[in-house]
Amino acid sequence: MHIVAVGLNYHTAPVEIRERVSVADYELDDLLAALRNTHTVLECVVVSTCNRTEIYAVVTTAHAGQDYLATVLARRAGLSRDEMMQHLYTHTGSDAVEHLMRVTCGLDSMVIGETQILGQVRSAYLVAQSVEATGVLLNQLFRRAIQLGKQAQSDTEIGQKPVSVSYAAVQLAKKIYGDLRGSTALVIGAGSMSRLSAQHLQAAGVQRLVITNRTFERALELAASVGGTAVTWEQFPDELAKVDIVISSTGSPTPVLTAELLRGAMKSRRRKSVPMTLIDIAVPRDLEPAIGELKNVYLYDIDDLEGVVEANLHEREKQAQVVMHMVREACEDYARWTAEQEVVPLIAAIREKGTRIQANVMESLERKLPNLSEHDKKVLQKHTMSIVNQILRDPIQNMKELAIASGGSAHVRVFAELFGVSAQDMASQHSPMGLVDCAATDGGIDTPGFVELVRQWSESLLRDLQVSDEPRPLVRPALR
Repeated sequence: MHIVAVGLNYHTAPVEIRERVSVADYELDDLLAALRNTHTVLECVVVSTCNRTEIYAVVTTAHAGQDYLATVLARRAGLSRDEMMQHLYTHTGSDAVEHLMRVTCGLDSMVIGETQILGQVRSAYLVAQSVEATGVLLNQLFRRAIQLGKQAQSDTEIGQKPVSVSYAAVQLAKKIYGDLRGSTALVIGAGSMSRLSAQHLQAAGVQRLVITNRTFERALELAASVGGTAVTWEQFPDELAKVDIVISSTGSPTPVLTAELLRGAMKSRRRKSVPMTLIDIAVPRDLEPAIGELKNVYLYDIDDLEGVVEANLHEREKQAQVVMHMVREACEDYARWTAEQEVVPLIAAIREKGTRIQANVMESLERKLPNLSEHDKKVLQKHTMSIVNQILRDPIQNMKELAIASGGSAHVRVFAELFGVSAQDMASQHSPMGLVDCAATDGGIDTPGFVELVRQWSESLLRDLQVSDEPRPLVRPALR
């Protein structure tokens, strides 16, 4: 089995392609069911946002799995497979694992370190899990990736520095006023920068948010989306005396607010002791530079903010290196875990063989010593089973360690031959009770998908052993 990731994002595909491929919430269950109802896909999770659509899957064959998932995305986009491949990226095995880890930590986002993607990945995983589209491999992978994303945010400062001008403007206002919940704000303009500023002001909890724009309908639309109040272009000078914060971004070739106009507003303000902060994020500038000379007024322009943004971007990049080290460690941990799972069927088969031998010995003893009391039988049962467990303890630990080492599959085969365990013996170790016992004793996972994992892995090993009938030399593996 192989873990693969196939998808596209803002780097590889324009928005018109991303829109066609994007999976709405109401479509997700049906798509997951369609993917699972194939012989190729054993487990799957679909992550779809405005900036990316990705399918993570456990597949029987890496190449066939990637081809199938690429075809699914091509159909959604209404493109041929060859056309779609120009926009897709594919990752297999450890590369797919690392890609997911990077995504959840915000390292693959348009803004490095953004936190929204972590919640989106978590939601996508929970939906897939709820419709039983995941199994032991993706359950482990996504749980670890989500935990890593949380750790990256809590243990580093990668998401704590504002890296957009609009966000930096609001953060600047928060530094001046502290808590914005008692403040009022005016946003001049209704373009993308103004929209972001309004959203950040809303998130900061301003008491009253006013939007104005030359086209009043656009001001109404933006105000409705952020719970604000829209005023006409002619009315906004009257609002100046009522607000504490002004953020402007209109695209006007000339200033929309002059020092003379603001001077009159400052005289009629009720809260004269509270300074007014004006932040101009437009190019050309919306606010006349002479405004900065007025008493009790703080004026900032985009150059002031861009210096902050640039410094914060540099800091986020430094933090990204720390997070990337965390990603590599998490990938190594997951690789060790998956390697250990390869020996679970063998360990279960060896334990079963040891238990069977012990049972045969007990049966023989009871025949030869018919006068044994029930107490004697219990003592013999306990001590003979203890002998089996002690003999197997070190070999089983070595199996786990060697499974992680390079060429782990070859070591598993050698151990199987040394203990006289056949692939058929391992394939038979898929009863739920047997796996629960093995998992509880040996650190495996007793989730429902685990049975399917063992069955699939055992079948693949069986096919591998049947490739050649030639006897294999017994090679003693080196212990680490």
